[in-house]
Amino acid sequence: MDKRDLAIRRIVIVGGGTAGWMTAAGLSAVLGDSAVSIELVESAEIGTVGVGEATVPHIRNFNAKLGLDEADFMRKTQATYKLGIEFRDWGKKGESYIHPFGAFGQAIGGVAFHQHWLRARARGQADDIQAYSLPIVAARLNRFAPPSSDQRSLGSTFSYAYQFDAGLYAQYLRAYSEARGVTRTEGKIQDVALRGEDGFVEAVTLESGQRIEADLFIDCSGFRGLLIEQALKTGYEDWTQWLPCDRAAAVPCDSIEPPTPYTRATSDEAGWRWRIPLQHRVGNGYVYCSSYISDDEAARVLVSKLDGKAQADPRFLRFTTGRRKKQWNRNVVAIGLASGFLEPLESTSIHLIQVAITTLLELFPERGCAGADQDEYNRVMDLEFERIRDFLVLHYHATQRDDSPFWRDKAAAPIPDSLAYKMELFRDRGMVVKYRDGFFLEPSWLAVYLGQNILPRGYDPMADSIDPDEAARKLAELKAAVRRTAEAMPGHQAFIERFCGARGAA
Repeated sequence: MDKRDLAIRRIVIVGGGTAGWMTAAGLSAVLGDSAVSIELVESAEIGTVGVGEATVPHIRNFNAKLGLDEADFMRKTQATYKLGIEFRDWGKKGESYIHPFGAFGQAIGGVAFHQHWLRARARGQADDIQAYSLPIVAARLNRFAPPSSDQRSLGSTFSYAYQFDAGLYAQYLRAYSEARGVTRTEGKIQDVALRGEDGFVEAVTLESGQRIEADLFIDCSGFRGLLIEQALKTGYEDWTQWLPCDRAAAVPCDSIEPPTPYTRATSDEAGWRWRIPLQHRVGNGYVYCSSYISDDEAARVLVSKLDGKAQADPRFLRFTTGRRKKQWNRNVVAIGLASGFLEPLESTSIHLIQVAITTLLELFPERGCAGADQDEYNRVMDLEFERIRDFLVLHYHATQRDDSPFWRDKAAAPIPDSLAYKMELFRDRGMVVKYRDGFFLEPSWLAVYLGQNILPRGYDPMADSIDPDEAARKLAELKAAVRRTAEAMPGHQAFIERFCGARGAA
């Protein structure tokens, strides 16, 4: 058979929002010059979740592959810069730390910096480890400048992400996608037809009666999982035993101060609250467990702790943390909330969308959707979900809070074996498990371990190859250099105004 007869000719994306339009943009950027048609079906009557406004640095790679102009994108989405996430009251009440998008110090004599820091700390010769991280110090000073391209420079030891309006980002990518041939069809799906011989989705039918066929369907229908679950009965793996929060209330408020170059996550009595500063407002939310607090009380707490005046009534979301048992099943690939949900504690929702799109393009199938392609896609996505899950569970488990039933229960709850293994290695002598695949790298684990007071019993004996006073001198020099470099950066607000100020562009 001619290979051209096996090629996918039609792709239908079910659902818009961030997931749908990111998928449309990613596919059209790569497939736009081919014979593949891409159609996105969405209904203006069906709202999108649209509260995820904070990202991780990988979004810059995605935008770059699309060829987006950073300043234009930031103006159109009311974006600010993000150097990390501040966690307040997660270890003990009154404490805070920042998970930075960058390194803690630099290796000395081929031995990881934090090992020398552990030894120096035991000798009383080291400051808080956050003093040796440029993105943390810059964030605390409310400064920002792009990383240096000179890899020898201290200014090259960090990255950055964005805080933006997810609704505006979806609109921005819609315009991008339509300019590259993506067709948008308005309408609600009333029926999904399965092919008799193999159970593949053959077509979707809209309320208008319009029937839309495709070779490959992308399910971006949100929690409903219209194709992956309602039609294909794929099944869902429930992770509430480890990530128990099942509700979120979200509300924007007025800004009363310049935006910070970091997102904030503050633990509360029955969960945690997010704060995401944009150019035109602040996004806020309370992620909580309904077994410990009512919706009305959660909304009251959230509104009472806003910076400025609420711009709307709180919106409520209900969810079950976990993932689909298969994220690619037959000729349906679930992306975004349709594939699963891990609470937004580390801003990973948009990252998982990006990984799904990239992996699908790497394994782009023929019409038969070979089982090997599906298996490899599901393996990659399962790993991403599991490793992010473990990192999120760490935040809850490594707490010293005991002031509410929620926190007492979470600290005592069982954790995945894979996380227990990682924690024990670190507690022994500061070893951080490294992955070939997976998102969070050594600095991320260090930030949470040390930020929430998990200190190793010892350190890597290889650190003893460096004279302790010499190591202490290098630490002091680095701390001073980090401070000087951060203080030389412009203010975050000033940099935004000069480079990408929206000034009502939205």
